[in-house]
Amino acid sequence: MSSLLKLTLVASAVALASGAQATDFPAKGKNVTIVVPFSAGGPTDRVARDLAEALRKSLGATVVVDNAAGAGSSIGTARVARATPDGYTLLLNHIGMATMPSLYRKLAFSVPNDFEYLGIVNDVPMTLIGRPNLPANNYKELSGWIAQNKGKINLGNAGLGSASHLCGLMYQSALKLDMTVVPYKGTAPAITDLIGGQIDLLCDQTTNTTSQIEGQKVKAYAVTTTQRLQTASLKTLPTLAESGLKDFQVTIWHGLYAPKGTPADVLAKINTALKTALKDPEFIKKQEGLGAVVATDQRIEPAEHKKFVQAEIDKWGVVIKAAGTYAD
Repeated sequence: MSSLLKLTLVASAVALASGAQATDFPAKGKNVTIVVPFSAGGPTDRVARDLAEALRKSLGATVVVDNAAGAGSSIGTARVARATPDGYTLLLNHIGMATMPSLYRKLAFSVPNDFEYLGIVNDVPMTLIGRPNLPANNYKELSGWIAQNKGKINLGNAGLGSASHLCGLMYQSALKLDMTVVPYKGTAPAITDLIGGQIDLLCDQTTNTTSQIEGQKVKAYAVTTTQRLQTASLKTLPTLAESGLKDFQVTIWHGLYAPKGTPADVLAKINTALKTALKDPEFIKKQEGLGAVVATDQRIEPAEHKKFVQAEIDKWGVVIKAAGTYAD
């Protein structure tokens, strides 16, 4: 047998093996892991666990969640960027994928170049809430109170790079007003201090604020979506856009990613499974319970997902650089 023929046969065998490996995905008895770059029990973790169950049905494989929190989600995200690109390690991250490139001037990965985009999962609206003893009872009164108290307003957040931090940056930018920013180590202590009157305002996800609003433990002023929400306890709240902050929109979206170089047919299988999961009535019901809206638009397509994230990177880059606040 000639050397050329041997090489050809070896190459064919390798190609067939690779093709079989991809076609057989997911292999029987092998788990798919979704890395969540945040602590267990938080909003993104809850979305991931609901998604894992829905994907289990559509993929026909056990899907487990692995929390790798820290550094504004960059630690867990870096882990996935370095993972073997075989489809068995995925990443579920939120808007942090769009803000890390600006918040961190040195990252161990490139958001546009080191991941395969699998689709947007959901959008989580945000609410602007205040301490229960704040004199303002609606957004019009809040605007007047803010104007009268410039330089004395405390705006809390759950930490650098958190959803509430980003919303706070956008809010101050829209108002063209600086507030005293008070960062906490998580949403829970921030809301505790808001309820206790130690801080004045907080902008956070409905997943964290709805129960506090329903319990009348905080005052609710507005939502950050382009249209009013339909949730019973939130539907009377105006949008910030209709309240005078033109084009104001902040939603905390979640997307699914794989390491760069994952085989195309594996990516196609995962994307198909994701689309099926997003139509699962049980998954939809769970997301509605979190105040989240399951994605149904073109962003469930990988190319549109990537295009959307790049637009978000550009959008948040302007806000973060203007604030001059960095994580490194």
